[in-house]
Amino acid sequence: MPDRVPSPRYRAIPAWMSSSRHRLFIEALVEARKSAGLTQRDLAAKLKKPQSFVAKVEAIERNLSVLEFVDWADAIGITPASLLTLLDRENEA
Repeated sequence: MPDRVPSPRYRAIPAWMSSSRHRLFIEALVEARKSAGLTQRDLAAKLKKPQSFVAKVEAIERNLSVLEFVDWADAIGITPASLLTLLDRENEA
């Protein structure tokens, strides 16, 4: 009988996903989206992505590429630098 390969759902969480800095980054993305008055569905439409894309990023199930991050910031009407500044301030605290 062949060895069973574990389901991706049960694999170890990568370190970047569980870091406090990454959680702060995602919290900043969520807060910025909500401050812009956008739902996940609204943001997804602006990004031309399914709502599940936004949900997975916000649930820390999916990582954003740099270009996706820039598009995300543009879609909610803020500069990428402003989000990174928030992260930087939290890191200094």
